[in-house]
Amino acid sequence: MIRALLVDDEEPARERLRRLLAELGGVEVSGEAGDGEQAMENIATLKPDLVFLDIQMPGCTGMEVAASLAAPRPRIIFCTAFDQYAVDAFELNAVDYLLKPINRARLEKALERVRGEGSRGEGRDQDGAIDRAARGGSTPARFLARKGATFRVVPARDVLYFASENGLTKLQAAGQHYWMQPTLNDLEARLEPSQFFRISRAAIVNLDAVRDVAPSAGGQGEVTLVDGSRLEVSRRRFAELTERLGG
Repeated sequence: MIRALLVDDEEPARERLRRLLAELGGVEVSGEAGDGEQAMENIATLKPDLVFLDIQMPGCTGMEVAASLAAPRPRIIFCTAFDQYAVDAFELNAVDYLLKPINRARLEKALERVRGEGSRGEGRDQDGAIDRAARGGSTPARFLARKGATFRVVPARDVLYFASENGLTKLQAAGQHYWMQPTLNDLEARLEPSQFFRISRAAIVNLDAVRDVAPSAGGQGEVTLVDGSRLEVSRRRFAELTERLGG
C-alpha cells in the first residue's frame, strides 16, 4: 500500500483526487495540505511514500517545496492546470506531471510508474510500500528557507555554509541567514561533494566560499569564508578539506 499526501490549495481538487485514488485502490491517503508550508510540515511528520503536489499555491510554490526536500524524499507527482512547468518538474526528479482536471486513466499510468520505480532495485517495507531508506534525491540547485514568516528560495551558489544551531539548521548567505527544516545529515546526503563539504558535526561549507584555511593545535583548523565568517574544522576533517580544496 502506497501512503500518499495530497497537496492543493483547492479543496475540490483534493476531493476529486481522493475519489479517483479510492477507485483505483492500492493508495492510502495519509494526509492533506492546503499550502506549501503545511505540505513541508506534513511531509516531515507523516513521511509519505508519494506526494501529489500542486504548483501554484499561496506562501510557496510546489516547485519550491520539492526543491527543499531532504533525502530520503518521497516520490513526487505534480498536479497542475499549467503545462509550462513540466521541464522544471522533471529536473526535480518528479515521477510524473498531471494536468488538471486529472482523469482516471492518466492517474493510473502515473501510479504504475511509481510502483515500477519502487520495484527496480529498491526494497519494500512490511506493508509493501516503497522503502524510504532506499530512496535517493538529486543534488538541489536551490533551497527553500524561512526568514520570519516569509520563505525565500536561495540558489545553491549563494550559500556560504549550513550550520546546526539549537536544533535548527541555519543557511548563511551573503549578509543574510535563514532557517531550514532538514538536518545537516539530511543535507549532506544530497549535496554535491565537489561543491559542499562537512567540516565538523556543526557545519557544512560551500568550498567556493572558502577564502583561507589555517591549521591549529591538535590537528584541528579554521576556515575563513569570503564574507569574513570563521568556522572551526574538526581534526578528522581537516586533511580531507585541504585535499578537496587543492584538487
